[in-house]
Amino acid sequence: NWSFLANGGDAVDEVPSDRWDADAFYDPDPFAAGRMSSKWGAFLPDIAGFDADFFGISPREAQAMDPQQRVLLEVAWEALEHAGIAPDSLAGTRAGVMMGVYYSEYQTSSAANPDTIDAYSATGNAHSVTVGRVAYLLGLRGPAVAVDTACSSSLVSVHLACHSLRMRESEIALAGGVNLILRPETQLALSKWGMLSPRGRCNVFDSQADGFVRGEGAGVVVLKRLTDAVRDGDRVLAVVRGSAVNQDGRSNGLTAPNALAQRDVITRALRSADVAAGSVNFVEAHGTGTALGDPIEFDALSEVYGRGNGPCALGAVKSNMGHLEAAAGIAGFIKAVLAVQRGKVPSNLHFSQWNPAIDASATRLFVPTELAQWPDCEGPRRAGVSSFGLGGTNAHVV
Repeated sequence: NWSFLANGGDAVDEVPSDRWDADAFYDPDPFAAGRMSSKWGAFLPDIAGFDADFFGISPREAQAMDPQQRVLLEVAWEALEHAGIAPDSLAGTRAGVMMGVYYSEYQTSSAANPDTIDAYSATGNAHSVTVGRVAYLLGLRGPAVAVDTACSSSLVSVHLACHSLRMRESEIALAGGVNLILRPETQLALSKWGMLSPRGRCNVFDSQADGFVRGEGAGVVVLKRLTDAVRDGDRVLAVVRGSAVNQDGRSNGLTAPNALAQRDVITRALRSADVAAGSVNFVEAHGTGTALGDPIEFDALSEVYGRGNGPCALGAVKSNMGHLEAAAGIAGFIKAVLAVQRGKVPSNLHFSQWNPAIDASATRLFVPTELAQWPDCEGPRRAGVSSFGLGGTNAHVV
C-alpha cells in the first residue's frame, strides 16, 4: 500500500521455515551442488489461511487448490470492493479476467503421493482454472485468460485487458497476477543462473547491483473505459493512455535483454498513448538489479525518456519487495498509479551511486533516495511502467 512505499518499507527477510530450511539449502559457493547462494525473499505471512466457505468451495476442493488460486480469488474480490463495485453485482456481465500466472510449484508437492490425487487435483493446479475460478465465482461472461510471459505476465495482462475494453469485447476488466514461492527448486535454478543477489538486496541501477531477490504476492486492478467510469461516478485513480507488447527475438542469449526491443516497446506504447516522451516524469522500471540488465535497460530508457520537460525519476518496487515474477508488472503498475494519484515519488531503496556502466550525466533521469514531490512539469502527471519477461516478452504502459 501507499504507506509502505512512502515510508521506504522493506519486505525482504530470510526464507521462512514453512517453505524450506534456508540454512540447509544455503552455500555461498554458487557452484555447490544442490545448494543456493541466497536464503532471502519477500514472503506473505499466511498462505494457508483461506475462507473456503465464503467462496462456496468445499474443504476437500480447497485443499487441492494451488494457494495461488486462493490468493488470487481473495485479491480479485478485494479489488472490486476497493473500486466501489459489489462483486456479486457483476453476474452475467461482459467482464474480462486477464491474470499472469507462472510457476506450478504446488502441483509438484501435491503429486508426490499418487494415492492422494483426486478429481480436484486437475482443476486445483491448472493456470486456466486459476483465472476461470474468478470468472466462475462472479458469474462473468467476458474473456478469462491466463497469461504466462514469465516476469512480464501481469503487465501483459493489463495490455490485453485494455485492448479488450477498447474493442468493446469487455465492459469491465480485472487484470493482474499472482506469485507464490512454495518450494526450493525454482530458487535453486535461478541461483545457478547467477540471477539472485547473494546479499539479499535488490540494488537497482546501483554500483553494488548483484542480482535480484524473489518476492511473492498478488495484485489486481479494475479497469473500465474512462467515459464509462465517469458516467458511473467511479473513483478514477489513473488513466491508462496506451500500452505495447513485443519480443526480444534474437539477443545475446535466450534470457539476455535486448536494448533495441526495449526501446521499441516503450516508443510504441507512447505512440499508442499519443503522449510525448518528454512529458513523462516518472518511470517504474523493470529494474532487476543485475549487472547485465540494468545498463541495458538504462540505455533504452535514456534513448526515449532521457530528454524532456523537467527531471524524470526512475524507480523499481523490486527494491522494496523483491521480484514478484508473474506479479512483478502489476506491482510496478500499482506503484505508478499511486504515485500519479498522490503526486509523490517513493524512494528507491539500496541506491547510493550509479552502476559504473551507466552514465546519467547527459540525461534528465535520476533515482530518488527519499520520498519526493512529483517533478516540476507542465500538464498532467504522467508515468511509464516497464516489465520484461525471462523468455523475451516485453511490455510498457503509459
